[in-house]
Amino acid sequence: MAFLYFALFAILAGSAFALMYANIQAISMMDKPIKTKRHPEAPEYGEEVMYVDFSREKLEELYNKDID
Repeated sequence: MAFLYFALFAILAGSAFALMYANIQAISMMDKPIKTKRHPEAPEYGEEVMYVDFSREKLEELYNKDID
């Protein structure tokens, strides 16, 4: 019975060590940048982009302009 206890303890300790080692390796890989492809429609650095302003003031202004 004692042999079975120590065998299972060794398996559990070994798997815990393997899990900790894998987690530490994954964390150390987080510092390295991931190479991703840029979207073809993504703006270049410094390029101006058009956007729509949906702020409350602008929407109220448009709404009141349509009513008058």
